[in-house]
Amino acid sequence: MLPYPTPTTLNEKQKLAIMIKDKLLAKYDDTILAIGLYGSMGLGTTGPYSDMEMHVITREGHPVPSHELIYGRFKVEISSIEKQAMLNRASEMSDAWPVSAGSYIHIQPIYDPKQIFEEVRRLPLEIPNERFRETMREFMIWEPYETLGKLRNTFHHADNAHYIPMGACDLTWQTAKLIGLANKQYYSTRARTYEESLLMSSKPAGYEELARKVMEGKLDDTDQIFQLCEALWAGLNNWFEELGIEYRTEELPW
Repeated sequence: MLPYPTPTTLNEKQKLAIMIKDKLLAKYDDTILAIGLYGSMGLGTTGPYSDMEMHVITREGHPVPSHELIYGRFKVEISSIEKQAMLNRASEMSDAWPVSAGSYIHIQPIYDPKQIFEEVRRLPLEIPNERFRETMREFMIWEPYETLGKLRNTFHHADNAHYIPMGACDLTWQTAKLIGLANKQYYSTRARTYEESLLMSSKPAGYEELARKVMEGKLDDTDQIFQLCEALWAGLNNWFEELGIEYRTEELPW
């Protein structure tokens, strides 16, 4: 039997986290400013097969190597970053914000004498509303518009038909990110993105039916799935119009 995945307990993970913290501080001493757990351990929702994710913040000009490894029965990710770079990253706005903001907001400090993580937690929530709207506008052009074109090419030319279920999954995921941006809400984990997106107040017509098909894995009827994608596309455009976000232009930029 393959050795992965292997269940571990919360107590085992906590002991390992303290051991890693002590070893890092012993090796790098005052180079390290803060160490904290994020992901499922930061949220307090860790399961027996969850990995351990750890932020390590260092002084400016004193980088410490990051590591991703399997240690015994544990998957461990140690993300090391200098303080200002960490603050910059926590302040970033992109289409990934709905799935990445939680890693900066939900942190369980295990070493933080200067309370740096308190500052980190605030930053993702202080991003101005206009940056959310601009990101939605840009992302609509970059991803959903292109995905819908691929779906239409596949459906109308009857080639590469296996792409329709894949494209439906892509369009649903892209829309879930737009829903998070529109509501200025982040997802607790990627594994719960769809169910949490369905609870948000602002979302496009057509999303729920396609999202439920994706969640249930019922994508075999490609004609039906394509029509659901078209319905979502209409809903997305109406939703953007209601939100006052225009992603099309009548003038070239030069």
